[in-house]
Amino acid sequence: MANASVQQVRGVPRWLVHLIMILIFLLGTALFLFSYLFLKSPESLLTPLTGAVDQGSRPQFMIYGTFGEGQFKKPLDVTVMNERIYVSDSNNHRIQVFDYDGNFIKRFGTQGYGEGELQFPYGIVGDGNGQLYVADLYRGNISIFDRDGNFLKYFDDGGVLDGPGDLVIKDNKLYVTDINKSQVFVFDLDGKKLLEVGESGRSPGQLLAPNGITVDDQGNMYVVDTGNGRVEIFDAQGKLVKAFNGAPQGQPSVMVNPRGIGIRGDKLYVVSNLTHIVYTFSLDGERLDESFGEMGSMDNQFILPNGLFIDDNGRIYITDTANLRVAVWQ
Repeated sequence: MANASVQQVRGVPRWLVHLIMILIFLLGTALFLFSYLFLKSPESLLTPLTGAVDQGSRPQFMIYGTFGEGQFKKPLDVTVMNERIYVSDSNNHRIQVFDYDGNFIKRFGTQGYGEGELQFPYGIVGDGNGQLYVADLYRGNISIFDRDGNFLKYFDDGGVLDGPGDLVIKDNKLYVTDINKSQVFVFDLDGKKLLEVGESGRSPGQLLAPNGITVDDQGNMYVVDTGNGRVEIFDAQGKLVKAFNGAPQGQPSVMVNPRGIGIRGDKLYVVSNLTHIVYTFSLDGERLDESFGEMGSMDNQFILPNGLFIDDNGRIYITDTANLRVAVWQ
């Protein structure tokens, strides 16, 4: 009896051994996924680079918000209107406003479901007449404010939108990526739907959770097809022109979770969120040797960048989301 009692105390039940092994396996899997997505260098996530990534480029300046309550909490998009910089501070349910040199002016918006209130402000754009359009991804609508943040009205989309993401206004048309519907909608500024582009899927011309969009002078739409890791170009009538991912045909995309996009001159800039790089392409989708960024918190680095906006002076604004700042490049 004494020996049996000792064995019972010193022995480890089989079920406990199995439980420990399962926990070790799950922990190892979690560490691997974390390392793969966040700790590896960007190059280790890519197919072999056919063009260089310029690690020597530096932004002109950074915008961090103000100390204390004024700090950003998940800045996702940025735009410029009348020499003011507007940033969607998404997890703070507000918009922050800065002058053209990055000095804080004010903030507006509070969490809620009433007029002028926001749940998750995402895409923002000015209309050239001093009105700011703010897409609320969680509420599924677009609010319109004046330049000082006073609520004016909701954009009347006729109930079309479900999860508005990025916004572009060009030639009196509002272009909206709908992340939930996996489509792009084009409206006139009175809310009349003019065009819908794409449908959910992985085939050419289809989209999965599109985020960024930009439009050239001919009305061609460059849509960041986030879920498919590519950019699709549609003409002004919504017909697919080309799809590209920065890699040779049949190879995995160099862009991992692509988000923001913009045009400067004859070049297209695309944010690759999970590789922390901004890639550069020609307007017909050919990869160029002018990409920049890497993972980190130095002034030429990003952690999970998201939005990208290019103003009339050629400045490039990038919301460096996990670094809680906006990088401004000339």
